[in-house]
Amino acid sequence: MKKKLIMALLALSIAVMAAGCGDKKSDKSKDDDKKTETSAEDTAVDTNSKGKVVAVDVDDISKYVKLGDYKNLEVTETKTEITDADVEDYISQQLTYKAEEITEDRPVQENDTVNIDYTGYLDGEAFDGGSATDSDLLIGSNSFIDGFESGLIGKSKGEEVTLDLTFPDPYSNNPDLAGKPVQFKVKINAIKAAPELTDEWVKNNTDKQTVDEYKEEIKNSLKENADLNYMSQLKSDLFQKVVESSEITEYPEKPMSETMDYVKNKIQEQYASPSGMTLEEYWESQSISTEQAEETMTQMAQNILQQSLIVQAIFDAEKVEISVEDYEAELEKFAKDYGFKDAEALKSAYSDETMVKANVLWSKSCEILQETAKVTYVPADAQNTGDGDAKTE
Repeated sequence: MKKKLIMALLALSIAVMAAGCGDKKSDKSKDDDKKTETSAEDTAVDTNSKGKVVAVDVDDISKYVKLGDYKNLEVTETKTEITDADVEDYISQQLTYKAEEITEDRPVQENDTVNIDYTGYLDGEAFDGGSATDSDLLIGSNSFIDGFESGLIGKSKGEEVTLDLTFPDPYSNNPDLAGKPVQFKVKINAIKAAPELTDEWVKNNTDKQTVDEYKEEIKNSLKENADLNYMSQLKSDLFQKVVESSEITEYPEKPMSETMDYVKNKIQEQYASPSGMTLEEYWESQSISTEQAEETMTQMAQNILQQSLIVQAIFDAEKVEISVEDYEAELEKFAKDYGFKDAEALKSAYSDETMVKANVLWSKSCEILQETAKVTYVPADAQNTGDGDAKTE
């Protein structure tokens, strides 16, 4: 299982709009480049005039931020403990996804995958988007409207089935069909079922040799993901407390201008360009006025810069200075913490250097918050049932 990199920058600012990659580097003079011991060939991260890596490059952070409480913060978090049942559920799901055609003569059952041809009719006429051939459908996935999947249970391979159903109301997929009666004619081409978990299946489908080895790998992987989610949420909650108690008194002019350019570039790259439009044309296509677009992008830029200003304020309060070498070490650690082999693997997946840098520094600042934080955690199952005791770390 591959972990997902959780980007605080995106969570606090431009969400999906900045989820893509970019390769923009800020312009720096050759003299500035020479101030660091590591050359541009070794690292792409920008530094300030002192050769230090900073979240935001300003002379006096106190002009822009009134830093709130950041020590001895108290938070309560949910912590998931992985059980053998979790492992069995995960493996069962994986086996279902790798369903194999059955040779025995039996009808369709729950959790089978059926290969079907189907045509939908409204008032006796086939309608657009209501037909498909050679389509796989997992029974129980609720991929189709109510009654479609259940209507195939008990039917046999080669059988043709007529389903008289009604579209739900409301129906977000196609509001024009909401509440309308529909008839589907379905032919079952094949029935597939999850294979049995055996050593042979494991050898043929994984890099393990036995069922026990495979289960151990899955348990470790699920635990790593649970720990990652826990730590990511903890950092996010701690940092949010600092945000809520801090005040941005002013946004520095140059960083604000650079951040606005970043936001505009990301929207252009991710939304406008793929549609062959300019940024202005994109906003117009969304029925958003120039004034509304500018207001939206300004808010996005302020959210991004707010994070950077608070991160830098924490560093300055703790007298933390980060050299290029320090940053590279933090980047390597951050990459491994989030499930990548190394920093190069992370940068290959996320080539947006601005986003990566912001998150590495954000994570570093959160580790400072963790040093004095009081964390109370509740096991996930205890939270769901109301049983169990909270624990403090």
